[in-house]
Amino acid sequence: MSEFTTHQGGCHCGAVRFEVDLPAAFEVEDCNCSICAMSGNIHVIVPASRFRLLQGADVLTEYTFNTGGAKHRFCRTCGIKSFYVPRSNQDGFAVTWRCIDNWQALDVTVNAFDGQNWEANAAALAQKSKD
Repeated sequence: MSEFTTHQGGCHCGAVRFEVDLPAAFEVEDCNCSICAMSGNIHVIVPASRFRLLQGADVLTEYTFNTGGAKHRFCRTCGIKSFYVPRSNQDGFAVTWRCIDNWQALDVTVNAFDGQNWEANAAALAQKSKD
């Protein structure tokens, strides 16, 4: 069983803050789907049990498109998406790697994910939101 460390993070203006439990080394997804590519979002997918919103629920706004499966949540003040519910793992959260405090010091492996061909590749992410 992996040991986890709790990391905090949030949006640019500080209105949204969260905690996420992560192992010492973990993988992040560099997805090329339309929204991730345009926003430069690189994220780590975690089970819902390892994510806690500490503050800012009242300043979040939600954007969905296409199937409506992904729930993209942005700070209304600064526009940053520090986390969202991914279409591939609706029972978990995708936390934006660079929104984690001290993200540069984390031991990550960046995986290219072909989100432009989501249907053919989504199964590769399915286990990431499981405890």
